[in-house]
Amino acid sequence: MSATGSALAAEFRSVGVAAAVLYDGPSTKGRKLFVAPRGMPLEVLSTVNQWVKVRDQAGDVVWIERSDLGAQRTVVTTVTASVKAAAQDSAANSFQVERGVVLEWLDPAASPQWLRVKHRDGSTGFVKAAEVWGY
Repeated sequence: MSATGSALAAEFRSVGVAAAVLYDGPSTKGRKLFVAPRGMPLEVLSTVNQWVKVRDQAGDVVWIERSDLGAQRTVVTTVTASVKAAAQDSAANSFQVERGVVLEWLDPAASPQWLRVKHRDGSTGFVKAAEVWGY
């Protein structure tokens, strides 16, 4: 099976609470490393009881309480990205976002090259998969 096959696909979740503390180990007695905002995508590496070991966009491996993760899928832009009206380079720009903006991923099964996304202001469109992290 190829690297894009489901057997090797990464699992991503997003922070589902207003702010989640990320720890250096699976315990509230661990060192608090930073606070992640609602919607921040995280790659799930493993789960131990109520704790989930995750990787963030920067590559840092940290722990988060399972209850702090939500079901909504999000991605974060890795560059200044033009969100298009359709899933093609020639489509009109719907809006532009700076690097580090969290977008809701509306249709994970649609296309491997383009992602249909929604900005927190309600604007929707398509962004190139190569311009985001978290899918």
